[in-house]
Amino acid sequence: MGCEGCTNQLTESLYKKLEQFIDELPEKEGALIAVLHKAQSIFGHLPAEVQQFVAQKLNVPVAQVYGVVSFYSFFTMTPKGKNPISVCLGTACYVRGSDKVLQAFKEELGIEIGETTKDGLFSLDALRCVGACGLAPVVMIGDKVYGKITSKEQVKSILNEYR
Repeated sequence: MGCEGCTNQLTESLYKKLEQFIDELPEKEGALIAVLHKAQSIFGHLPAEVQQFVAQKLNVPVAQVYGVVSFYSFFTMTPKGKNPISVCLGTACYVRGSDKVLQAFKEELGIEIGETTKDGLFSLDALRCVGACGLAPVVMIGDKVYGKITSKEQVKSILNEYR
């Protein structure tokens, strides 16, 4: 059983949620980054339409919004998977083999850094340091930290927890 217009209703409710957040701000000037964080938490990413909406609501140029989104690495314009995977490539992790761990995730998922699996379940990124050097090499899936990952079997086992 389908529901015509459900996608539009869902999208409308997401925009209303963001609009409510913006309307409740005590001061809109200087709130761009906070609003973008909220928008990304609501939509999962910041496509052009969301950036235009934010620009209109905050009365700032779209170019300014795009400049902030494209400058800061924690903002993304592409959809992330339900389970975003981040492999640490910081010094401690790298010398303990995180490059091989990253390769194992690429092979197991069939995607590259910055991509999302076709089923939308996983996305893959690399980052510089998560501050858990004693657990190197470190992988994060969402907010969950996995330490001392050294084998393809561990990678498969971790992924199976989310499948």
